[in-house]
Amino acid sequence: MTMEELIQMPKSKFLRVACKNCKNDQIVFDKASTLVKCMKCNAELVIPTGGKSEIYGKILQTLS
Repeated sequence: MTMEELIQMPKSKFLRVACKNCKNDQIVFDKASTLVKCMKCNAELVIPTGGKSEIYGKILQTLS
């Protein structure tokens, strides 16, 4: 067995999300457990749902 077969890769990712109101971009977790708000205009960006979060913004990039 190789090392890749023994170690599972995580299924969750970090995302770079742009706010729909002010276009400010932030890095957020796709399975966030708390509400994430924009740092500039205080609009809701990520709402937790118990699994994958609801993203209220434009996803610019997926980070690994």
